[in-house]
Parts: sequence; C-alpha cells; structure tokens
Amino acid sequence: MAVHMQSLFMNTLQDLRVHPVDKWIRASVGGTTIVDSKRAKVVWEPRRVVPSYAVPVADLEGELVPYAGDAGTEMPVRLDQDSPVVLDPRTPFTVHSCPGVALTISTAEHDLAGAAFAPDDADLDGYVVLDWDAFEEWHEEDERVIGHPHDPFDRIDCLRSSRHVVISLDGQVLADTTRATLLFETPLGMRYYLPREDVRMDLLGPSAQQSICAYKGVASYWSVGTGGEEATDIAWGYEHPLHDALPVRDLVCFFTERVDLTVDGEEIPRPVTPWS
Repeated sequence: MAVHMQSLFMNTLQDLRVHPVDKWIRASVGGTTIVDSKRAKVVWEPRRVVPSYAVPVADLEGELVPYAGDAGTEMPVRLDQDSPVVLDPRTPFTVHSCPGVALTISTAEHDLAGAAFAPDDADLDGYVVLDWDAFEEWHEEDERVIGHPHDPFDRIDCLRSSRHVVISLDGQVLADTTRATLLFETPLGMRYYLPREDVRMDLLGPSAQQSICAYKGVASYWSVGTGGEEATDIAWGYEHPLHDALPVRDLVCFFTERVDLTVDGEEIPRPVTPWS
C-alpha cells in the first residue's frame, strides 16, 4: 500500500524530531553575538510544527543556569479537522513537551530567561534548543532570517492561474478574478492571492495587525465591512515580500476559512484551520 506523505508527516508530530543543517547560524542581542555555530540542528519538540535551532553548548557565549520561572500555557490547535492536536506557534518556548532541563543564558550584559532547553535525548547530547524570540537578530549564513528557522522540509510555491475565483461575504462579492496567483506552502492549504484591481478595495479598511512569515515576510491586514458585522483582519498582503514570495507582492489574500469561495463555478467549503 502506498505511503501518503501527509500522513507520514502527521504521524511524527508526537515525536521529538531532529535534523542537522550545514548552515552557519548566528544570533545576537543588542549587537552582541551570543550564538555562533556551524554545527546547528533544527529541532521540533513533540507537537511543535515550527522548529527551533539547537546548537552545541560550546557555540554559546554565556553561562547556562537553571531556569525556575513560569513555563506558561499550552495553546492547542489542529491544522485541520482531521489532524492531531498540536501546539500553536504562539505557545511560549518555555512550554516543553519532552523531558529535559530549562535554562537561562547569562552573559555579562544580558540574562535571557528560559531561552535554552537541554532535551534528555542522546541525539541532542551536549546541545541546547534556543528560543527564537529571546534574540533580536538571527542570521543563516549572511542572510537575516525572521519569524523562525527555515524548515528544510517546508517550502512555498507561487503559480499564476487562470481559474475563475470569486470571494464573497454576506452575499457581497469582494473579489472576482481570473488572474490569481496560487501559493502552496507545505504543509498548509493553498491560498489565493488576487490582484488589487480585481478586489473591492473600497470595502477593505487597513488594520494595525501584522504577522511575520519566515518565507514570505511581514504581512499587513485589512478588515471588511459589508453592511453586517465587520470581519476583522480577514485579508492580508505583502508589500515587501522575501524573495521566495516575490510573485505575490501587493496582492490580496483572504482567509477562505471566513469567506465564501467559488472556483470555476464550484462552491468550495470553508476549511477548518487555526484561522477559522
């Protein structure tokens, strides 16, 4: 019987997963480099879908001391209605889902509370997993990286399409186009990015909300008022995307979890995801 790759991915989510990378990894705070490693690994703790970097203790500038602070609270979600429960990326780093020791990185200038974790696993002996948000800047080689480490098994693919895409809400058409760019991102569902000329931008109001994607960049959001209840932060776009997402620059994407979608005349059911 054939192996379904998505099932293979889902079946490992409950495990501690490790993969070595050949990249030169550096992280800094206040202009001071604290992490400098050419021996890094990407690590997914059980139920984590976004990886962290782990580096040898010797590649850290600072002392590791036990962390006894509050671990924070898990934020469980499902990637779709059939997937197992995983941890929303907003779950604090200090929430750990495998045995190990939580640590603070102490330097002459900074104490990064709970920013390191030493898993109790032979494949990570002598390594500590690092909290991305505890550092101000990360570099892979000489490229600055935002959001989280690049996952070697994740990618995005942007393809122009002549499918007839119609987006509506409360009976009001918000977009109608045959010039969409479809964005495929492992392991998430397909997204439709639409030219602004084919979107009712007069119905969209800018929002203060922003989000960061390690592959696409910083997104800005719009809310929609259709005469009924306002739909907050229902669409987004990238004004200055990273290189992998250049094809969707200045296009508009709607949460299909919260609008009505028709593609080539077929009504597409709203998916159930963490953004529903």
